[in-house]
Amino acid sequence: MLAPDEVGFVERGGVRVHWSRWGDGDRSIMFLPPWAIVHSRLWKAQIPWFARRFSVLTFDPRGNGRSDRPEGADAYSEQEYADDALAVLDATGTDAAGLVSISRGAHRALLLGDQHPERVTASAFIGPALPFGPPLRSNFANRLDSDEGWNKFNEHYWRKDYRGFLEFFFGQIFNEPHSTKQTEDCVAWGLETDAETLVASQHAPGLDAETTLELCGRVRYPVLVLHGEGDAIIPLERGRALAEATGGRLVVLEGSGHCPQGRVPVEVNLLLEDFFGGGRRPVRLAPRPRALFV
Repeated sequence: MLAPDEVGFVERGGVRVHWSRWGDGDRSIMFLPPWAIVHSRLWKAQIPWFARRFSVLTFDPRGNGRSDRPEGADAYSEQEYADDALAVLDATGTDAAGLVSISRGAHRALLLGDQHPERVTASAFIGPALPFGPPLRSNFANRLDSDEGWNKFNEHYWRKDYRGFLEFFFGQIFNEPHSTKQTEDCVAWGLETDAETLVASQHAPGLDAETTLELCGRVRYPVLVLHGEGDAIIPLERGRALAEATGGRLVVLEGSGHCPQGRVPVEVNLLLEDFFGGGRRPVRLAPRPRALFV
């Protein structure tokens, strides 16, 4: 792992959030955290690549990594995460940055871009977990008779068998063949927090469908949406809806699941580099998994 050039903490409301910076490029990219279930090591395949030409910023989400684990759902609201991102930009002296988000990180990316448009140059969304459509997991707080399948996405099961949930959940995220290492990494990162922290984050205030559409309608920066064709967590239709609502470009990654940046990092890095303007000559991609440009 490439050592960061600078690390530090920002503190807001008594909660300390750990950040890192790599590279000294004239342009900046911030890789946002998704859910508190993992920390910034999720971006380990992107950091060395982009640090050669950009200033790269990451931060651990409140609830995991080196950041604090506050109590209560309100501490994990999407607004808190967006404000953490802004505080990291300020602490590192970053005037503006391109954003890369994955899954629930899409909420905080939209909020930051809407509330501080002068700080966001462009935004790339991977498998965006936005509320375009009915709730995907509706039995989270209910006591269920079975723990089979997606019934494991349940706060009572988490308290009973947290590791069992992590193993199931990341098995669904990395549903591509030969993804054992990616799954094991994420289970280990998930074990750096606990069930109660994750329950609090799941109950935290987020964006509703109406607010999401309003934010998308006000987007004035370039948008790229990457979505795995085989995403078992967030339906492809939600990525398509985000691209349409923002006037952005959708790229469907054939054969990929919810976290293509960990499973096919070269392909994702090339797409992101092209989007953010990395200055490299085009590189021929392997025939599978193939990017389907829509």
